[in-house]
Amino acid sequence: MSRYAGYLPVNVITGFLGSGKTTLLKRLLESPDMADTAVLINEFGEIGLDHHLLEQIDENIVMLQSGCLCCTIRDDLATSMRDLWERRAAGEFAFRRLVVETTGLADPAPIIYTLMADPVIRFHFRLGNIITTIDAVNGLKQMNRQSESVKQAAVADRIVLTKTDLSDADVPALRARLRDLNPAAPIFLATEELTATKLLTNDLYDPKSKSKEVGHWIDAEAFAAADHDHHRHDANRHDDHIHAFCLTFDQPIDWTAFGIWLTMLLQAHGEDVLRVKGLLNVKGMPAPVAIHGVQHVVHPPVHLKRWPDADRRSRIVFIVRDLERGPIEASLAAFNALAEGRSKAA
Repeated sequence: MSRYAGYLPVNVITGFLGSGKTTLLKRLLESPDMADTAVLINEFGEIGLDHHLLEQIDENIVMLQSGCLCCTIRDDLATSMRDLWERRAAGEFAFRRLVVETTGLADPAPIIYTLMADPVIRFHFRLGNIITTIDAVNGLKQMNRQSESVKQAAVADRIVLTKTDLSDADVPALRARLRDLNPAAPIFLATEELTATKLLTNDLYDPKSKSKEVGHWIDAEAFAAADHDHHRHDANRHDDHIHAFCLTFDQPIDWTAFGIWLTMLLQAHGEDVLRVKGLLNVKGMPAPVAIHGVQHVVHPPVHLKRWPDADRRSRIVFIVRDLERGPIEASLAAFNALAEGRSKAA
């Protein structure tokens, strides 16, 4: 069982202006899988919920036919989430999951930081996953011009491509760009049958999706191992500054040494470590430990019951800005070697 049992998962839907995140959310809200879900959005009118309304609870909250509570973000995200929790605790209504839709121009990093760092919120909620919608017609141009669009793609756990059926959509080029930027995120098409079960996890490391998740990390590892030096890049591209790589270690990792190393890395470069997540083979532990962090904040580790497959290597995926893989890999290897040397000396 996850150490987050009893906490409410928060799934974030983000995407640039006009990318279809509101349409995707509307589709998800029609699903029975979304029952007992609370949704925080900016304005009700933006997603046209009138024909789904079941009951107006107050001026800020409506109940939908699927059982969802749909709420406006009145002040900032943290205030709205605290208000929702207080009303849940008071017995006004119940929900088991929260979905947050960001604005089209939102930098997702501060939103994720709020979910992970606010002392009240992290006591009751924990980050589930991040779904980013990307316009197949305009996505490449937006990533060339808007740094927010690049970050939205870089931090995603799931990517949904919209408008792929239009004649001027360049899906292969967009897929290639996204693979360079975030190789670990699975890419779905909006024309597919997309359900809440497929896109939203119940936990940060949902055991039911763990094998798939690890498979994406392995894909990232294969990508990182490939030689991309021969590729030429447009110097004006925002994502020249953001890239992903995966570190793997064959031998078990010393937990204390890893914790010190990660703390030092984030203290020195936290603003530029957009996301880090991994599956660790920790010395002395029979099952893996899952880690997840955003910038300066790291979730408490999740101790899984078992390995998803026969591969026992530690795998750590980084999405960073203006940081090189080599020094990060070398510093972690040095910490591991130092811990191993001290263990033998003892």
